[in-house]
Amino acid sequence: MNAIAGQKPGLIWALRISVIVLVGLWLFPTVGLFISSFRTGDQIATSGWWKALFPTEQNLTLRTAAPESQVPEGDLWVIEGNLFEGESDAKISAWGTNARDISAYGPGDMAELRGGERLTVEADGSYRMEATEEMGGRRGPRVFVTAVVPPEFTLQNYETILISGGATDNMARAFFNTLTVTIPATIIPILVAAFAAYALAWMEFPGRALLIAAIVGLLVVPLQLALIPLLKFHNEIGIGKGYLGVWMAHTGFGLPLAIYLLRNYMVGIPRDIIENARVDGATDFQIFTRIILPLSFPALASFAIFQFLWTWNDLLVAMVFLIDATGETTVMTKQIVELLGTRGGNWEILATSAFVSIAVPLAVFFAMQKYLVRGLLAGSVK
Repeated sequence: MNAIAGQKPGLIWALRISVIVLVGLWLFPTVGLFISSFRTGDQIATSGWWKALFPTEQNLTLRTAAPESQVPEGDLWVIEGNLFEGESDAKISAWGTNARDISAYGPGDMAELRGGERLTVEADGSYRMEATEEMGGRRGPRVFVTAVVPPEFTLQNYETILISGGATDNMARAFFNTLTVTIPATIIPILVAAFAAYALAWMEFPGRALLIAAIVGLLVVPLQLALIPLLKFHNEIGIGKGYLGVWMAHTGFGLPLAIYLLRNYMVGIPRDIIENARVDGATDFQIFTRIILPLSFPALASFAIFQFLWTWNDLLVAMVFLIDATGETTVMTKQIVELLGTRGGNWEILATSAFVSIAVPLAVFFAMQKYLVRGLLAGSVK
């Protein structure tokens, strides 16, 4: 019966499976990034994020207490303590005193150090180092251990990049700089495009068809072609590099899509509503603000999502029109690029910075996604 009615179960299941696969491909790295942002660097280096809830075997470099903590015990000088410096459920399976042979000894074995000291390390990390003569130096010897470490989650990564990090680690300034760029660069083109879309949809004037054709043509023009000429124009009129320049650049690059999307939606609004409003004496401005804008909210929200995501994740336009040598206007994408150079080995910092940069776009998308399909399908059917 389903086949007779025109439904094809095979195609329906293929569509559902395709959607599940696409959602999984999008969700998999996002969840991994989120979990990794709460892990330590050692855990990220030794195991994947999918093993975050299970104990992992890690090679750690620890150090005994400084010689100043030694105490006399009969004819010996003794230093006792725990390599993990606090409460830990980690269990040592092997240890060594040389980086070339980190598994030379097992728990409970005694090793003789270069200075004649004797060191014993237990499975729980407790150790005893003794010598016949008073030990010297400022720091204790290093101990290389192989230990099974329980899962550990920390907020230290977020504290580093948002509060206590240095000039290259701290993302707080870049976060607010990105907001300063993104919010006006989203609102301005929506305001301009809404007026233009209404005029192209409901106002009769010469050349309207040519303007619509020109706007459609601008959709296929790569923005890279306009970067250098536009920057020269900004310098000539005195704008230069700054927030005003990047706002105008994002507005210009986003207007063709905004006008096209909003115009298609407004054309689909029943003509009777507009004509009745005009019969009642409403002006074009009143029709636009009291009727068209409220009815066009799905299309406005749809474009707002696209424009917000594009400007938030933008690096090229920010590099050309905003960021200068002082670094005071660095956005998050540029900050992450700098982290790749200065902290390329600190995956916990990179993962946390990347997740902070995508957290706001995710929130915006999920908050407004119900309007996305309605706005994109505007004007497709009558």
